Amino acid sequence: MVRTLAVADEEIPGLRCGAARRGAVDLVLAAGDLPFDYLAAIADDVDRPAVMVPGNHDRDLSGFRQRRGLWTSAGHPCEWPGPAGFENADGRIVDAGGLRIAGLGGCLRYRAGPNQWTEAEQTRRAKRLVRLAKRARRKDGRGVDVLLTHAPPRHCGDREDGPHRGFVCLHGVVAQLQPRFLVHGHIHPYGEPVPDRMLGTTRVVNVVGRKVLDL
Repeated sequence: MVRTLAVADEEIPGLRCGAARRGAVDLVLAAGDLPFDYLAAIADDVDRPAVMVPGNHDRDLSGFRQRRGLWTSAGHPCEWPGPAGFENADGRIVDAGGLRIAGLGGCLRYRAGPNQWTEAEQTRRAKRLVRLAKRARRKDGRGVDVLLTHAPPRHCGDREDGPHRGFVCLHGVVAQLQPRFLVHGHIHPYGEPVPDRMLGTTRVVNVVGRKVLDL
């Protein structure tokens, strides 16, 4: 069991002041749309593996790669512009804290800007992610434990307004990878209780603000 602090979209002031460390978690997951300095403070406080995907209000992190501790962009050394201590799982398979995490950031495109995708664009990204996950499974026999996204699947806790509709293609990703959990943000509850939902055997969890999960 991996005790996980999952955050998204809304800052929790206490997490900058030691509350994250007192939670004694093994892993941090960030589902987008949080200030990078806030995430960096959490990662520094917890001092455990931390994995993120970007939200539609985050800066564009595509094109940055890390190899042997060195960050590059377009083949040139650079500084990592994302939150310190976090690994970007967007469109990738990441092993961290004993879990295998597949990531798809961003939301349905509703205006110009980074980390927004049409359904067709996200479907292409999703198909590539599934291929990567299956390739990793063939190598070591391990499946995906967590699908980390910013937006939820369509008709699974999303909204009807354009910016907050979920992605249809995530249903296919869940069906093929069968992760134990899909962790997402983007949909603000505004004080209302948000029940977990099930897609087959996958538990779909909205973590806007913060949640501590035993994965």
